[in-house]
Amino acid sequence: MTAEQQERDCDVLVVGSGAGGLAAAVTAAWHGRDVVVAEKEPVLGGATAWSGGWMWAPGNPVSREGGNTESADGPRTYLRHELGDYYDEERVEAFLEAAPRMVSFFRDHTELQFVDGAAIADFHGHTPGAGTGGRSVGPAPYSSRRMPRHLVRRMRPQLYATSFLGMGIMAGSDLQSFLHFRRSPEAFLHVARRVTRHVFDLLLRGRGTQLVNGPALVGRLLTSADRLGVRLLTGSPVIELTTAPDGRVTGAVVAGPEGKTRYRARHGVVLASGGFPQDPARRREHFPRTPTGEEHWSMAPASASGDGADLAGTVGGRLRTDVRSAVAWCPVSLVRYPNGAVGRFPHIVDRGKPGLIGVLANGRRFVNEADGYHDYVAAMVDAVPEGEEVASWLVCDHRFQRRYPFGMSKPFPVPVAPYVRSGYLRKGRTVEELAERCGIDPEGLRRTVDAFNTHARKGEDPEFGRGGTPFNQRSGDPEVGPNPSLAPLDRGPFYAIKVLPGSFGTFAGLDVDTRTRVLDGSGTPVPGLYAAGNDQVSVMGGAYPTGGINLGPAMASGYTAGTAVAADEAAHTDGGAG
Repeated sequence: MTAEQQERDCDVLVVGSGAGGLAAAVTAAWHGRDVVVAEKEPVLGGATAWSGGWMWAPGNPVSREGGNTESADGPRTYLRHELGDYYDEERVEAFLEAAPRMVSFFRDHTELQFVDGAAIADFHGHTPGAGTGGRSVGPAPYSSRRMPRHLVRRMRPQLYATSFLGMGIMAGSDLQSFLHFRRSPEAFLHVARRVTRHVFDLLLRGRGTQLVNGPALVGRLLTSADRLGVRLLTGSPVIELTTAPDGRVTGAVVAGPEGKTRYRARHGVVLASGGFPQDPARRREHFPRTPTGEEHWSMAPASASGDGADLAGTVGGRLRTDVRSAVAWCPVSLVRYPNGAVGRFPHIVDRGKPGLIGVLANGRRFVNEADGYHDYVAAMVDAVPEGEEVASWLVCDHRFQRRYPFGMSKPFPVPVAPYVRSGYLRKGRTVEELAERCGIDPEGLRRTVDAFNTHARKGEDPEFGRGGTPFNQRSGDPEVGPNPSLAPLDRGPFYAIKVLPGSFGTFAGLDVDTRTRVLDGSGTPVPGLYAAGNDQVSVMGGAYPTGGINLGPAMASGYTAGTAVAADEAAHTDGGAG
């Protein structure tokens, strides 16, 4: 310790302020511990603040009260088949036990309330045990006017690219109202109320107050943390773990705005810094088709650069990369703003709508576009020949673009011309002209579109079976038949968006036990050190069986870590040797 360092005490120090970190902090604080959260960015919320907010939590009480009475056998069977050789029975059982307890705890004791994902099906409907709904929960909408002002100012704002005028739109009835506001008086009134309120918020407060999705989850967790007395530090990266002579982690050095402070954490430290999706060196080593580490566009904030793994490595923690996929893929397009900034847009909603296809440079389809986002990128990585840029094009016709969101572009009445002028959308009067402007083989794309249209008019996709699962069908448009996921591309002009590999986070991470304690190379817990969220190796073993398998385990592991560190009876009080 240097002379200029300050010293402060706490019971628990949490590194990171995303879902896993805040869940751990709130849980430990509710159990009576003095908790400090150290966030290296100037804003709170991590990647969670930019997420959809949905959590896969089978057996949760919200769904049970909504009529879903299934036992854990269904989710267990599904995971066993989906994860295959990467199925870790001990950790899966711990997750299936912790997830419903987590939901009960936060609903009963904190500001965090939930809505039921009764209509959210698992990705792979043909896998034994796949669920058709009721295994997910999302955060109930929240008003930032209920939050302390100092938290609102320090909370990461809604990601503009995935919003409408900076206003988040929640999956479910809210999204359906926006999609169908021209065809339903009820939907029109709902949208009018939402937009009017948002405009007034912008005029009076400078930002929206209607929090949904990830922002609602973060807002509710931050409010809960504040009420429990959690100290929330921003602009405060943790640069060193401190240890006692026996190797126990006893705290950390935090480089805050006022200099370095050594926090003596009597019960331990929880690492929840968001994994390493923004670490080019680890991407180069562990992500496929990423030879320089820069061929990747993560949706995570720049701060998710592997701090947890770096810190744990100094005290013996082991990074596990023996997973099916080290990266949680999502397809992204690049949005180039007038100020020169480059944003990323995750293609979650548009791919399942009828009247769109995904093709490679040869003009051929390569995947069921309506399947999960991880599946889309994994198939793209496998299908693009070595030596070529890993990319694909989402292609639609004018009818689709005017009816549905297409990437960053919005449907009628928002004009399409600005997206074409910026180059975000490529446009062609014919399929061949569009292909020329994108660098796609024109003859290949024409053959693909003609074959697709022939089958789509009959509601069939013999090549990839699109529309054959509940997830595909619910991702489509119920007003379209005979298959809600299929429609021909036959009304020019035609549009395309270039799609690249991106991610929501990492699946590789620190080795942990069922209590979230970080393990060393011999499988022995490092005393006083825990990991939650994407800092720990994914319980899914690098598979992506359904939506919400990042945030569900993040919240469950944060809850488990908070409970375990709060009960840690081996706490030292001397602050360690440093």
